[in-house]
Amino acid sequence: MFEFQLSKVATFKNDLLSGLTVALALVPEAVAFAFVAGVEPLVGLYAAFMVGLITAVIGGRPGMISGATGALAVVMVSLVAQHGVEYLFITVVLMGILQIAAGIFKLGKFIRMVPHPVMLGFVNGLAIVIFLAQLGQFGEAGQPGWLDGTFMQGTIVDVAWLQGSAMHMLLALVFLTMLIIYFLPKITKAIPSSLAAILVVTGLVLGFDLDTKVVGDVASISGGLPNFHIPSVPFTFETLMIILPYAIILAAIGLIESLLTLRLIDEITETRGRGNKECIGQGVANTVTGFFGGMGGCAMIGQSMINVNSGGRGRLSGISAALFLLLFILVASPLIEQIPLAALIGVMFIVVIGTFEWSSFRIIGKVPKSDALILILVSGVTVATDLAVAVVVGVIVSALVFAWQHAKFIRIEAREDHKGSTVYAVTGPLFFGSVTSFLERFDPKQDNDDVVIDFARSRVADHSGLEAIDTLAERYLKAGKNLHLVHLSEECRKLLTKAGNLVEVNVIEDPKYFVADDSLA
Repeated sequence: MFEFQLSKVATFKNDLLSGLTVALALVPEAVAFAFVAGVEPLVGLYAAFMVGLITAVIGGRPGMISGATGALAVVMVSLVAQHGVEYLFITVVLMGILQIAAGIFKLGKFIRMVPHPVMLGFVNGLAIVIFLAQLGQFGEAGQPGWLDGTFMQGTIVDVAWLQGSAMHMLLALVFLTMLIIYFLPKITKAIPSSLAAILVVTGLVLGFDLDTKVVGDVASISGGLPNFHIPSVPFTFETLMIILPYAIILAAIGLIESLLTLRLIDEITETRGRGNKECIGQGVANTVTGFFGGMGGCAMIGQSMINVNSGGRGRLSGISAALFLLLFILVASPLIEQIPLAALIGVMFIVVIGTFEWSSFRIIGKVPKSDALILILVSGVTVATDLAVAVVVGVIVSALVFAWQHAKFIRIEAREDHKGSTVYAVTGPLFFGSVTSFLERFDPKQDNDDVVIDFARSRVADHSGLEAIDTLAERYLKAGKNLHLVHLSEECRKLLTKAGNLVEVNVIEDPKYFVADDSLA
């Protein structure tokens, strides 16, 4: 299960070193995401440690890194603001239970139904949300924002902007952080660029005693082992009604992002992870994290890419990353308090730039208009609501577009054979989107007394298709015509209620396929 592969020294070394690299890069991101969620940095660090460790041990994708993420943080912030951090902990527990249930019921396979335009909209929306979440760091807390008195008052962009030297200093340090992260890998990859940028900016702030906010100004970090803690909330039905919507959204977002990351790692490593096992691993990790004061988490696309590109392939890479992170929490927590907020903002802006699919602008005029619409729609819904709703909306719209397009593919050709029978040859899928066109192509009053409908080049896909055949058979019977249905599958014959006895059986030529119908359940 652990897949340490200790007999292979190179693999062991690669997993260990890549785990160290990931742990170094996890510290600033975990702290930054904690600020996004409105909780203390240690809550984010505990989540990164516990979620990362547990998913590395029992998850379904060796080499994938999990921890506190921005996708979840932007949903958590309203819960924390309205009800406090204790409600967040119990919500994370319920979120984990829901994820375990998803794995047990094998819902992980449905990630295959997410089309590529939805995935592009998903990551673009995520990048925009993370960017907007950083704007609050450029303002003064407790002051009316620049949109005060308008319909945008109180929104995430309604910020009381810093003025003068304070804003100039913050912008300069953020820009410096981003420059270091971007250019350092072109010179050397011996140290993670995000860590190097934070060290340089922190050194400048401390060395020149620059007047800018640091992590310690916002929250004090006391590094220690996470303690078991039952959330201090009333265990009532009212509490359940408060946390359930958040838990469902967080569970859905966590699984969607984790399974999308799993699919990406599968493609890069040319291996296959186990989606349902990953659902259970994520669920166990979040359930435990909620009882130990963590904010919960899911798979991290950026950190997983760092791990894979650094040579991490086995479970040891994720386990070592989590243990190194714990070591940093226990030993280096006083140093974390000296990190300037500008450095964390710069790291998050680089995450935004790396997450956003800039190729969307290039391809949006080349792909079908329906795909472009879905991409923009999912991005917009992500910003307006949340990632889970956006992906569901995207999948539904994609399915409707697919159904509309394929409804036009059905074709019916009529001819008269040597026996004087009217023969209809059906080509294309018969399903809910095409049944109207299907029924309009037949004329029972004008046809000959003997009618043959050939389904050799067609496939009945759902119950709507079966109902259409039954309706057509009833029309011909009322018209006093003899109807013969040929080349239908055995399952179609069983499910037809009115036309079943009109089907002519040909064991050799009749096709075999299944029909989506509730009566089979």
